[in-house]
Amino acid sequence: MTFETQPLNTGVGLEILGLDLSRPIPEATRRDLYDAWLDAGILLFRGLGTSPERQLALSRCFGELDIHPVESVRIEGRPEIIRLANRGNVDPIVHYLDDQEIAGLIPWHTDMIYMTRPCRGALLRMIETPGQLGQTGWIDTVAAYDALSEEMKQRIQGLEVRFDFVLDICDMRFGRPENLRHGTMGTVEFGEIPPVVHPMVWDHPESGHKALMLSPVHLIEVVGMDRAEADPLLEELVAHSTEERFQYIHEWEVDDMVLWDNWRTLHMAAGTVLGTDREVQRTSISGDYEMGRLL
Repeated sequence: MTFETQPLNTGVGLEILGLDLSRPIPEATRRDLYDAWLDAGILLFRGLGTSPERQLALSRCFGELDIHPVESVRIEGRPEIIRLANRGNVDPIVHYLDDQEIAGLIPWHTDMIYMTRPCRGALLRMIETPGQLGQTGWIDTVAAYDALSEEMKQRIQGLEVRFDFVLDICDMRFGRPENLRHGTMGTVEFGEIPPVVHPMVWDHPESGHKALMLSPVHLIEVVGMDRAEADPLLEELVAHSTEERFQYIHEWEVDDMVLWDNWRTLHMAAGTVLGTDREVQRTSISGDYEMGRLL
């Protein structure tokens, strides 16, 4: 193995040490990186994202890359990379936490959970930090499932949950921050996306580990269960799965990169104080596994 690993400070995920991205990545190293990702779900590459070329080379170790359908967010000449920033040609979504205006706040969620083929994963590379806030966090839903009581595991096995594309996080039914207030929805346009149903407990198709399939931003209800019974169950499970013991919160430095397995994690963006600048660039790894069904 041409690199070393160490657990991240909360015990969730791994940091990759000693990896050389100045040269092509050997196939044996690629396999070792993939195995580490499959085992841990979250990989940190501190200070290694010094160029788009290195981001692309590393991303391709983990699968084929998606081309974002919105051309305006792509990096010129590198359509696999998109730019995410709170300045540019569109106004950001803004909410209030207490009396502070926060741009780009996204509570705990799984990417594309409102589709039948969620993306496999993603790699973020930090370009510009805002000076305050701007953290990104991840939750290992395999660890969250493993920590459930045997009674709860039996109770939820076989249940299905409905997810909707929820644009305004003030409309979240579960896990909404208590001090959250509506601001402005910016100028980004989103199309109509039908609701989708997924199993609440999902067997990861590669590792076989069971994971809690909960995405609080998009979570609506348990299919076929009265909400008077289902809502307390979902509230309990969301509170459990978002406990700090299952989290890793990253304080970004320029050129950091973090990779996550979207099939076994939740993540969140803390947002930035309105008026401060932050930019990351992202590659997305294609999902090739169909799950759930449209309603």
